[in-house]
Amino acid sequence: MQRVFCSVAERFVNPLFEVFDGGDFILSSWRDIEKPLAEVGIYFENASDSEAARAALKAALDIVGVDAAIESEQIADEDWRFAYRRHFTTERISPRLAIHPPWEPMPEGGGVVVTLDPGMAFGTGKHETTRACLEFIDELAPQGGTMIDMGCGSGILSIAASLLGYTRVAGFDVDPEAVKASIENASLNSADVEYYRYALGSNSPDPKCRKYSLVVANILAPLLIRYADEILLYVEEKLVVSGILTTLYDEVLAAYSARGLKECAKKTYGEWTSALLTR
Repeated sequence: MQRVFCSVAERFVNPLFEVFDGGDFILSSWRDIEKPLAEVGIYFENASDSEAARAALKAALDIVGVDAAIESEQIADEDWRFAYRRHFTTERISPRLAIHPPWEPMPEGGGVVVTLDPGMAFGTGKHETTRACLEFIDELAPQGGTMIDMGCGSGILSIAASLLGYTRVAGFDVDPEAVKASIENASLNSADVEYYRYALGSNSPDPKCRKYSLVVANILAPLLIRYADEILLYVEEKLVVSGILTTLYDEVLAAYSARGLKECAKKTYGEWTSALLTR
C-alpha cells in the first residue's frame, strides 16, 4: 500500500475535504493529540498512481491556500484501512450521551451510547464542530420532534438524535461512502434513520425535501451562506449551523438574520463556532 500525505493546521482539514476532487482517490485525515498539526493523505495500491495522487492533493492545497510539503511512503497493506482506530476512543459528550467505537469496552455511566465505526466518513465526536452539534441535539432532545442531518458523514448526529427520542430522523450526503457508512452505523445501533444521497445546490431539487423541527447543517461557512435559501426550505423552527471558523461566524449569522432567524445559543470550541438559530 502507498500513501501521499502532508501536515496542516487542523482548521484547514474540513476545507480540504470540501474542495478535494481526486476522482477515485479518497482523502483521509487524523491527528495525534500530542502533536500540533493534523495529517491529511491519500492511500492507494499502485505505486504508478503516486504522481496522480500527489497532484490531486496539491490541487486541494492550492485552492485552500495552504503551503505544505507533500511526502510519500509505502506502508504495510494490513494496517492502512484501520489506522484511524488508534485515534478514535470512547468520548463522553454529556452525562447521558457517549460515542463508543465497537473495538473498545462499553463506557461506564450508562445513558445513550452511540456505537460507531466511521470508516472513511467524517464524524467521531472528537472534532469541535461534531461535538457542539451533539451537545445541541442532546440539549434539545426533551422537546423531541423531527430532525435532518445535512452532510451526514458517519451518521453520528442523526443516530444520536434517533436514540435520544427524535421521532422522524433523516440525513443526506453527497458522498456515497458516507451514506453507506451511515446506513451501516444506524443498523449497528438499531436506529431508525432514513439516509439518501443528495447535495445542496444540485440542479434538481431534493425530492425528499420536507420540514423538520430541527435541522443540523454541519458544513462550511461559505456553503451555509451560499445555500441559505435552500437550507431554510427544510427548517420548521430550529437550525443548528456548524463547521464555521469563528472568524467567519458573523457573516453566517448575518446571512440568516437577514432571512428572519435569530441566534438563541452559541458554542465556540477551539477555532470553530456553532450556533442554534430559530425562526
